[in-house]
Amino acid sequence: MNDMSHMQELSTLKMIAETLNRSHHVYNMLDAVLEKLLDVTELTFGWIFLMDENGHPTFAADRNLPPALLQDDKAPMKCGSCWCVDQYQDDRLTDAVNILSCRRLSQARAAKSGDTCGFTHHATVPLRIGERKFGILNVGAAGKNHFTAEELALLQSVAFQIGVAVERIRLHEAEQRRAEQFTRLGAFSRSLHQSVSSGMVPVQLAENAISLLAEQFDWPMAALLERTGDSRYAIQALHADKTLHNHILTAPAFLAAELSRISGESRCMELNIQQSSDTGEAPWSLASPPLSALLAVPVTPLVSQSGRFLLIRSAGPAFLNRVESEVLEAVAEHIAAAIDHARLEENRRELVRVEERNRLARDLHDSVSQMLFSISMTAKGAESYLENEDLEAARLALQDMTVVSKDALKEMRSLIMQLRPANLDGGIARAIIEYGKRLGLHIRLTCDGCMKQLPQAVEVTVWRVAQETLNNVAKHAGADTVDIALYTHDASLVYVAKDNGSGVNLEELPASGKSLGISIMRERVEAAGGQLRLASAPGEGMLIEATLPLSKFEMEGVIRGYEHTDSAR
Repeated sequence: MNDMSHMQELSTLKMIAETLNRSHHVYNMLDAVLEKLLDVTELTFGWIFLMDENGHPTFAADRNLPPALLQDDKAPMKCGSCWCVDQYQDDRLTDAVNILSCRRLSQARAAKSGDTCGFTHHATVPLRIGERKFGILNVGAAGKNHFTAEELALLQSVAFQIGVAVERIRLHEAEQRRAEQFTRLGAFSRSLHQSVSSGMVPVQLAENAISLLAEQFDWPMAALLERTGDSRYAIQALHADKTLHNHILTAPAFLAAELSRISGESRCMELNIQQSSDTGEAPWSLASPPLSALLAVPVTPLVSQSGRFLLIRSAGPAFLNRVESEVLEAVAEHIAAAIDHARLEENRRELVRVEERNRLARDLHDSVSQMLFSISMTAKGAESYLENEDLEAARLALQDMTVVSKDALKEMRSLIMQLRPANLDGGIARAIIEYGKRLGLHIRLTCDGCMKQLPQAVEVTVWRVAQETLNNVAKHAGADTVDIALYTHDASLVYVAKDNGSGVNLEELPASGKSLGISIMRERVEAAGGQLRLASAPGEGMLIEATLPLSKFEMEGVIRGYEHTDSAR
């Protein structure tokens, strides 16, 4: 390299440029250009570190390392620091320089970990484009203790070429990633808004949104959080380690502090996750791969309270975080719109219920109320007849009262039937048992709580699901006994039914023609904001579990107690 002429230098730069232009992947490019550089400069060994935006090094490429640095899968190169890395991190490495003594080689010699092949010194060149630096190039040769200014200038020129090539490849990768992620965003948005349009209530939205994120995107972790206090956050749904955690968790202290720090921001921010590796709080600790970024963006609906954050963990290279942030902001906007849609749809349904109640009130006033008023006036007339001892007139008045009261009772029953199935007059437990008897089934029913205090909508939903359950058992299961449990758990009413029948392969259920009843059950439960779960296998019967949400007020109405009812065969 010492005797290289100007023409040879130009030829070297030309060959390096050709090598760079043939590469479309960063690591392949670095490996190829390092090999070509050593070949044309007659240097012996070299390696390259890439640095992320925080200055953390990644061992990216090497050529002809001595045995001492190859130990344990090149462990001496992948751990610890050295002068060139320290200078880079301190922003003191601005140009190509001579390294008088390589710390990694010195440590290998001191540890007698292998032959260093006489390598002691190397040149260090920062890889950069403009003011942005992103790595280090180290090259050297056995017995070469010094690089001239001309040699360092040539290496600096090569480093500039590498910088341009890395930037080109990264821009290409970023555009590819952006196109892929926005395609996924389209699929996510369609699925999310289809769920909301089908009647999903807001309480289900967090779990559904996170499930769809895990389905459509390749982020190793996604979570939706909501502020529950000044500096407290609850994790409404979290997908990590390929598992959905849908029970509400308290966010770790380090995460709550970071969210409070950025609570005034309107755009995606990267959180300081240095503390996360020490929390050990499952399942959060499952989502903590090293050298990954935790990105957070506020979810701000127009008609609902704010204080929500969407979090994802991006395991890709740091230069793609800008793309992930753009996509995450768009995802948050879609979730916010879905929350608004669900809330407005819930309000619309409430208005329908109010209108229905008003209609019933008018009907009561126009029919039953008028009849009762007529009975009242007739009763006063009968009282007057009795005072005057006009018994025949009193008898006729009482007969008239009987006819009108029967009409009023008939009208009242007609209105009630529009609201509530007649079977439920004696309570949900008795209705289920009596229905099972009519089908020839032995029902063993266990109730935790006073089920007569259930909200009407929940009671009717449970009744319809129980009817469909018992119908399916009687028609298809070949069973004679059904165990049913009704209990409250985590602000929900849980209905569980298990029969001793033949069971079914759930994967074959749609093709069997027996899935219509299951679909109807699922629609009823989901319309009430709940979830339906099935478990079955041939010869093992079927288990049906429906979970229906209850408000705090409704939970208090279900008086804690214990009731066990066993129907006769």
